[in-house]
Amino acid sequence: MTSGSTGAGPAGPARRRGRPARTDAVDGPGARERILAAARAEFAARGYEQASIRGIAKAAEVDPALVHHYYGTKEQVFEAAVEMSFAPALSAPEIVLEGGLEGVGERLTRFVLGVWENPVTREPLLAIARSALNNDAAAAVFRKLVARQLLRRIAAELAVPDADLRAELAAAQLVGTVMLRYVIKLEPLASADPERIVARVTPVVQQHLTGP
Repeated sequence: MTSGSTGAGPAGPARRRGRPARTDAVDGPGARERILAAARAEFAARGYEQASIRGIAKAAEVDPALVHHYYGTKEQVFEAAVEMSFAPALSAPEIVLEGGLEGVGERLTRFVLGVWENPVTREPLLAIARSALNNDAAAAVFRKLVARQLLRRIAAELAVPDADLRAELAAAQLVGTVMLRYVIKLEPLASADPERIVARVTPVVQQHLTGP
């Protein structure tokens, strides 16, 4: 007579929760870099609102827990991805200030437009700008990075009254130009020759930075 046991026979090893068994795809050489590259691509493709930690983990072939382990919250992942995309612009203070304050407006204007004119650097920056327009958390991250890494470093070298305000006003002029030309694509600005834009914008930027 058979036993009344409901067991289905010998069981295999219990499946553990948490990280998948593919440890080489979870936390191995290059995992951190894969996560950051995947995050940048996800935010670029989906924007801040639609991108998710799970989607980033899937693209990077890691467990979502590892994304949190390396970068924290979604906002912190976005900040890391923004900093990676924004990296070319972070050399601006050294480049625009190396010739002194005379001509700083033109150098800054040319640098900013140059970054946006280059398709390689423009695409990730477009994704950042769109996310910042549509989400308060993304806007806060972008604002903090721009203020900390770019504007304060420029303001520190101006040696003029109200340096922080001056740097922010100059940035507002350039950001407004960039948004209308590359994001909103307002004509005739969107198709205007870059040299024409430089000629028009430079005096305003220079006035903000060094004018009375």
